[in-house]
Amino acid sequence: MLNVSDNVLISYDPATGEELWQGKHGDVDAAVSAARRAWPSWAARPLTNRIEMVSRFANEVRAEADGLAELIAREAGKPLWEARTEVEAVINKVDISVNAYAERTGKKKLDSGLNGTASVRHKPHGTMAVLGPYNFPAHLPNGHIIPALIAGNVVLFKPSEKTPAVGAALVECFRKASFPEGVVQLVVGGPDEGKALVAHPGIDGVLFTGSANAGIAINRKLAANPGKIVALEMGGNNPMVVTKTPKLKDAAVLIVQSAFTTAGQRCTAARRLIVVDSVYDALMDELVPLTKKLIVGDPLSEPQPFMGPVIDNETADRLSESFLALVTAGGKPICHLRRPDPEKPFLTPGIIDTTDIEDRPDIELFGPILQVIRVPDLDSAITEANNTRFGLSASLIGGSPEDYGRFWANIRAGIINWNRPTNGASSGAPFGGIGLSGNHRPAAYYAADYCAYPVASTEMEQPRATIGVGLKD
Repeated sequence: MLNVSDNVLISYDPATGEELWQGKHGDVDAAVSAARRAWPSWAARPLTNRIEMVSRFANEVRAEADGLAELIAREAGKPLWEARTEVEAVINKVDISVNAYAERTGKKKLDSGLNGTASVRHKPHGTMAVLGPYNFPAHLPNGHIIPALIAGNVVLFKPSEKTPAVGAALVECFRKASFPEGVVQLVVGGPDEGKALVAHPGIDGVLFTGSANAGIAINRKLAANPGKIVALEMGGNNPMVVTKTPKLKDAAVLIVQSAFTTAGQRCTAARRLIVVDSVYDALMDELVPLTKKLIVGDPLSEPQPFMGPVIDNETADRLSESFLALVTAGGKPICHLRRPDPEKPFLTPGIIDTTDIEDRPDIELFGPILQVIRVPDLDSAITEANNTRFGLSASLIGGSPEDYGRFWANIRAGIINWNRPTNGASSGAPFGGIGLSGNHRPAAYYAADYCAYPVASTEMEQPRATIGVGLKD
């Protein structure tokens, strides 16, 4: 949670209401100016040196791992076990990004005429604005920052106004790793600072992770400026389809993991559970008891909860209203979304059958709400799964290899899984979606693609040329 007053941003622990951090809003013009001064020398450094520097950063994060994990748990409301996995992802991102840069942007030499050569090499864009989300306040912005730095860019990082303390701690690790002044800067602030960064003429690229509405606004703002690279990693109304399988207990676990990990605050979380009629009753017999057993509690409590709170009371209010709206529209609650303490943003997982709602809202309910839709067969399930403007993640549970082949071929999404959660993605693969989920600039392993641009050259050590036709004697 946050409070803004007198140009100061204050962050609070959503589980307790305790103040965690405060800082003044950043000066965007000054930060951009400092970044542009730092860029030439950073870009001119040998690639091996830039890699050495980000490796130092990883070591600093490793040294601060326990404290950083606790800070993530407290500010983002994640259980400590999950916050620790996020810190590990931050550390591991360095080696992954080094390999990705070598594979995706490596040099090429080709033959050319007159015994010359042709080459393909890559250049950094310059000054990059990274706008981070609150659900993975360290890992997701780091997934933009590290590839950008390796490629030779400098970075202005504006964390979510809901998780500025984690953002500040991340940038502090770059400072401790002795990064040159201006190469990685923290810009504290809210939407106004984000808009100022996006629109600033000194910014060469915008790397964004967040909601579709914010991503569309960024895209619209920069539509007349094709010279800025824009990578949008947005949300999804993600489908999980369940068809015939003898492993219904396992299916229930996969559904819970997909829908309710991180209190449903993942862009890849399952939002719609599309179930073939023949397995519906047996699946619910497994899913409902398991869902009711999930512990919702303070991120630092013991035993560790499965879910902590959502990010703030405003979000909890909005999700509660959305669940009630689905009930009013004809949805049938299977597990009620409950809020044990109206003063705190803890929510129990909600499951609601929305089969009978005529016009189901195609929106991302960013929290622990799972809509169930019953269908007669797999083909109907595929049609229903594609009934969305989003296209981030989709998963099929059960079925044969032929069924999965049909599912894979027909589903419109950037991540398609079989008998795995919707939120399971390989670190060695691209991460992104289509439609309202992204702009065909996938992150993760493919982040190297938008952090540098290819340059084609033809080259000879000495000038050599002839004109073979069209000259007077």
